Amino acid sequence: MAPPPPAADPASDNPRPTAPVPITVPSPQGHLHPHPHHHLVDRRDTPRGRAWEPERARSHPEAMDGAAAAKLVEGEAGYVLEDVPHVSDYLPDLPTYPNPLQDNPAYSVVKQYFVNPDDTVCQKIVVHKDGPRGNHFRRAGPRQRVYFESDEVHACIVTCGGLCPGLNTVIREIVCGLSDMYGVTKIIGIQGGYRGFYARNTINLTPKSVNDIHKRGGTVLGSSRGGHDTVKIVDSIQDRGINQVYVIGGDGTQRGAGVIFEEVRRRGLKVAVAGIPKTIDNDIPVMDKSFGFDTAVEEAQRAINAAHVEAVSAENGIGLVKLMGRHSGFIAHYATLASRDVDCCLIPESPFYLEGEGGLFRYIEKRLKDNGHMVIVVAEGAGQKLIAETMQSIGKDASGNELLLDVGLWLSQKINEHFKKNKMTINLKYIDPTYMIRAIPSNASDNVYCTLLAHSVVHGAMAGYTGFTVGQVNGRHCYIPFYRITEKQNRVSITDRMWARLLSSTNQPSFLCNKVVEEAKKEYERTTKLLDGSPSRRKVDDKVASSNSGGTK
Repeated sequence: MAPPPPAADPASDNPRPTAPVPITVPSPQGHLHPHPHHHLVDRRDTPRGRAWEPERARSHPEAMDGAAAAKLVEGEAGYVLEDVPHVSDYLPDLPTYPNPLQDNPAYSVVKQYFVNPDDTVCQKIVVHKDGPRGNHFRRAGPRQRVYFESDEVHACIVTCGGLCPGLNTVIREIVCGLSDMYGVTKIIGIQGGYRGFYARNTINLTPKSVNDIHKRGGTVLGSSRGGHDTVKIVDSIQDRGINQVYVIGGDGTQRGAGVIFEEVRRRGLKVAVAGIPKTIDNDIPVMDKSFGFDTAVEEAQRAINAAHVEAVSAENGIGLVKLMGRHSGFIAHYATLASRDVDCCLIPESPFYLEGEGGLFRYIEKRLKDNGHMVIVVAEGAGQKLIAETMQSIGKDASGNELLLDVGLWLSQKINEHFKKNKMTINLKYIDPTYMIRAIPSNASDNVYCTLLAHSVVHGAMAGYTGFTVGQVNGRHCYIPFYRITEKQNRVSITDRMWARLLSSTNQPSFLCNKVVEEAKKEYERTTKLLDGSPSRRKVDDKVASSNSGGTK
């Protein structure tokens, strides 16, 4: 077996997973029933292969730098499976056990107990008849064989970052899923985020203790930003005998989970590290949506309705509502579409300006003249460049996120100054429901979604998958490599039909010059191309091409 690579530097401000060393693995194919229609071969079912190397890169080892962590399987017609790691990749002789679900009376009515090992989920659902089949992810669900016995499992759950509706539901359903489906009894909660692994106590979690936590907002485990010390965290995991780690948090948290997985793999520990992405802003890519988003949009309606009542009840009334959305304006976008009372929606993806023809002030003047009132919704990350012209940056938080200047207060001040200068009386009411929305329990739709995410991640960890996060892609739950959800952020496309629907609903100007529109179109085309082929695959191909041409492009 090849020697393990060195560990990531725990003192680094932005730890990144080291490229894993290729290792030869034996085939666990004997554990699976043969299927007459196998059209792809699981990387773990290829004993002559190396688990971490894409095929074309084997003959070009110099091309593997920065891309070795991608675990790709290629098929016919441009089919690419972006697979996730498995504990058998680096511990090849592990025994497997029958899945206890087959003896669970609650599942006796299920026609097909287990997910077919060939089942994958297509990332791009709209294709052309002559186009490639595109990227796929491994379908989530229970497997026929598991890599952990119920009485050997010692699981832990940790929540990191900001609050979000549904956190307690995910915690509850992981605990109940492990207990009810797999008979696991040793489950602990890590208190206070990542630093809780080495600086705080743990609490025992049982189905009884978490029975009604889904009715409460926040997280019963507590949360924090920062505190990621890879070596201390993995030392704690090893010392406590933990072998399943469930990490709930945003893109920074999932990046940290990826670093934990790399250190676990480097030490050769039989530990499954799995993530459940959490972001109220819905800015995680690849997935249909993140949990808590539906609840946030629904609760935002209450603030918009209040702003509308205030606006219509006063002469030249203006209701201004600031909603969450640091870099992605999905909450403001969808809340505006759902409300139909909003006259203007400002999001980070769509620049706007205040003065002059086509500017925000001219539009406000027109709406007040026509309707006598107006409602404006602004995402917290909108207009930051405009604000920066008059105010200084206020630094970063413990997670390394830029602290945003308050666009709501700034915009309120600017609107009042403009109309005072023009000797026109207005009545502006500013509403910021940010922390009210973050702190509420999830609604019925999100509760169901959280349950499916939690059960899917439990099935994956029990089946031995590791270094992955779970998410819904085109309505199907699947296992996604960490790097795919941390490489970029999901953003509102201001050149697609959903944004056009909003402009039609509000009748607001686009505020866009031709240059901005063209840049947005190019970004949309670039993002669309990401769906047609693996970015990791292209990195490998580019390096291979470079090596074949003597290093020139």
